[in-house]
Amino acid sequence: MIRRAIKTILNAGALALCRREYKKQEFVRFNERPVEYGFLFRHMARLCPRTVLDIGTGTTALPHILRHCGCVVTAVDNMRDYWPPGTCNRHFHVIDDDITRSQLTGDFDFAVCISVLEHIPDADQAVRHIFRLLAPKGHLVLTFPYTETEYVKNVYDLPGSTYGQDFPFICQSYSRSDLDRWLTDNGGALIEQEYWQFWEGPYWTVGSQILPPVRADVASRHQLTCILIEKTASNETSS
Repeated sequence: MIRRAIKTILNAGALALCRREYKKQEFVRFNERPVEYGFLFRHMARLCPRTVLDIGTGTTALPHILRHCGCVVTAVDNMRDYWPPGTCNRHFHVIDDDITRSQLTGDFDFAVCISVLEHIPDADQAVRHIFRLLAPKGHLVLTFPYTETEYVKNVYDLPGSTYGQDFPFICQSYSRSDLDRWLTDNGGALIEQEYWQFWEGPYWTVGSQILPPVRADVASRHQLTCILIEKTASNETSS
């Protein structure tokens, strides 16, 4: 009885917050998560990893869902420097860790970085540490804005960008040269890559949004990519 009463008291705040958020829901826009999560879970179902690292969790429930798949999950984000003071993830415990200088150790079977890398100015350092934390033959899913032949430092600054001008962070669009550099420098092999068109313009956020998004190929217009990479280097090589 005492334990039940304590649990009820401790849960009261979370239940009130959930109820308040439920009542305040407003539609903003249909985003890219269904495409990204579809790619992620399709490969998880095939690879069946035991240990998973989720990078850039923020306030999302993704690591909670990954845990429900049976995996042992570690979630990390730069909570202190990137997020406003007081930000809390009430779905899962998130370790405060800057992936560009990560203090984590361990060999993870699978790493997940969903729409995060574009907001990290030093993406090369972030990718290097992600590879360091992967076990040999481990796999990494990356998703980010992408244009095959051109890198863009901040798509929010482009003429015709439809949102993001008031965001306190940048949104990079990477290219083939960036991807090739990450693979070469860290010992990785590209296993699969999807291309998606979400906008009528040539870059992410530019022009009118396309609904539903269109599966594209490397030669047609696209602004987002989903990538599966396998680590081919040994831990000594990638450290």
